[in-house]
Amino acid sequence: MGNPLDGAPLSERPVSSTFPANATPIDVNAERARAKASPPPAKRPRSGPAADRLFGLAAKGAALLTLAMLIGILLSLLAGAWPAISKFGLGFLTSSVWDPVQNEFGGLVMIYGTLATSFIALVIAVPVSFGIALFLTEMSPAWLKRPLGTAIELLAAVPSIVYGMWGLLVFGPILSTYVQQPLQKLFAGVPYLGALVSGPPVGIGILSAGIILAIMIIPFIASVMRDVFEVTPALLKESAYGLGSTTWEVVSKVVLPYTKAGVVGGIMLGLGRALGETMAVTFVIGNTNQLASLSVFEAANSITSVLANEFAEAGAGLHQASLMYLGLVLFFITFVVLSLSKLLLAQMRKSEGKKA
Repeated sequence: MGNPLDGAPLSERPVSSTFPANATPIDVNAERARAKASPPPAKRPRSGPAADRLFGLAAKGAALLTLAMLIGILLSLLAGAWPAISKFGLGFLTSSVWDPVQNEFGGLVMIYGTLATSFIALVIAVPVSFGIALFLTEMSPAWLKRPLGTAIELLAAVPSIVYGMWGLLVFGPILSTYVQQPLQKLFAGVPYLGALVSGPPVGIGILSAGIILAIMIIPFIASVMRDVFEVTPALLKESAYGLGSTTWEVVSKVVLPYTKAGVVGGIMLGLGRALGETMAVTFVIGNTNQLASLSVFEAANSITSVLANEFAEAGAGLHQASLMYLGLVLFFITFVVLSLSKLLLAQMRKSEGKKA
C-alpha cells in the first residue's frame, strides 16, 4: 500500500517536529568551502609591545641590580680594609705573622690554607664527579639511574656544619689511624716524603679539610656534568658507537668536546663552593697560624676559618681592617679563578677553529 500523503500538496502535509515544512536543502560542500574561506577570528594575544617593553626593563633592572650589589660589596670591602691596606700594602700577602696583640698582621698562612684545601678538593672531586656522571648517563641500568642520581643530589642538602662535625668526630680519627700513621711509618727517614706526612696523628689539618670539601662539592659538579652529558645529541653518540667506538672513545671524542663549556662551568661552581666554605673547614683544619711545615697533616688556617673565629671578637682598628683585607683577597681570588675559566673556554674555542 502506498502512503496516502504522497499525492497531497506540500501545504497539506503534516509539519515535522524536527524540520520545518518550508526548509531548504543544505549544500554540504558549499558550507565546507565557506568555512574554509572564512576561518574563525584568531585569539587576541595577551602580550604586546608594552608588555615586552616592561619585561625587557625588568630583566635589565635585575642584571643592573646584581652588578650594583657586586660593586657595593667590593667598595664596602675596600673601605673596611683601607687602614690595613695603607699600613701593610702588598706585604700583607707575603707575611705569615698574625699577632693581634702587637698589631702585626699578614695573610700568607690563610691564603695558603685556602688554596691548598681547595686544590686538594678539586683533585679528588673532579675525577669522582666525572665517573659518577659518566656512569649515570652511559652505563647505569634504568632502574638504578633515578635513585642513584637523587641520592647524590641529596648530599648537597646536608648542612655544612654537619659535614664539619662528622669530619671532626668520625672521619678525623679514621684518617689518623688508617692513613696518617701507616704513611708516617712507611716514609720514616725518607727526605721530603717524610716531611709531607709529618705532624701529630690527630686527623685534622689541610688534607682532612680538603677531603671534606671534596665530599661537599661532588654533588654540585656531578649534577652539572650529568645534565650537560645528557644534552649531547643521541645521534652523535649512536653514530660513534655504530663506527665501533668504545664508551670511553665516545665520551672523550664526542661528549666532552660537545659539553666542555658546561663541564668547566660545573668545576668552577665546585671550586667557588670550596673557596667560600666556612663551617666545615673551621671544624677540621685545626685553626693554627703556622707555615713551619708543609705537611698535609699539619693543622693550618684558611681565610674563611679565621673570619669565622675572630671577626666577632675583633676590635675596631687594624685587627678588623686586616680581616676585611682577607675578605677582599678572597673576593679577588674568586674573581681571578672565574676570569681564568673564561679565558680557558675562549682558548678552547680558538683551538677548535684551528683543528677544523
